[in-house]
Amino acid sequence: MVRDVLYFGRNRPDGGKVADDQWQAFLDQVVTPRFPDGLTVASATGQWRGASGQVETEASQVLTLLHSGDAASRNDVAGIAAEYKRRFGQEAVLRERSAACVAF
Repeated sequence: MVRDVLYFGRNRPDGGKVADDQWQAFLDQVVTPRFPDGLTVASATGQWRGASGQVETEASQVLTLLHSGDAASRNDVAGIAAEYKRRFGQEAVLRERSAACVAF
């Protein structure tokens, strides 16, 4: 299988934050319909240097998805990242992808 991990920063460019209810709505409306068989979300604190050159620390959500790696699944993962950036005005969503050997 393929393991995709997406890192979503919760700071917004306008100085606000992605609220808990906004995050939950995104998860319910965008992520779960694409991966209804399961996923894992963990809260984290992230740090990165954006286009401004400033190092920023922010509350983050880490989403782990396991899937077959077919074109549809890869497109679904890319679509999740693109929609988060669009919806919340984000500069980036980090995507980490690796092969995984899994057993249930």
